Amino acid sequence: MEEKRTLFEQAMKVRDYECDAQGIVNNANYQHYYEVVRHEFLEKHNLNFYELHQQGIDAVVVSVYIRYKHSLRGSNDFVCTVDSIEREGIRYIFNQKIVRLRDNKICSTARFEIACMINGKVGKPQIFDEILGKYIVQ
Repeated sequence: MEEKRTLFEQAMKVRDYECDAQGIVNNANYQHYYEVVRHEFLEKHNLNFYELHQQGIDAVVVSVYIRYKHSLRGSNDFVCTVDSIEREGIRYIFNQKIVRLRDNKICSTARFEIACMINGKVGKPQIFDEILGKYIVQ
């Protein structure tokens, strides 16, 4: 069986204020972790959100699906990944996961659908295909 390759990963640590009264990470913070890592991945590939906006290109999340499997708790170290990118029409789909480092458990998986606005109209920016094309799974 072929092992799946991760395109990008970033080590992170749970901060106490991200936890709820039960001591586990509040579910909304998982989305924050995913956003941070996706932005870092794009920035690594010269797709800076602020600079793109200055050019009239805005990448916006149109759909999020997060599946929670194991809880992160305060001070847990983990990695958040970008595992693959798909394209369906004008949407780019980022498949990601969060893995707790102490036991290598997958805590959550996510699927983010992104669409781009070009000068206020939905479109497919050439720059995304040029830079991300080599990563897109057909």
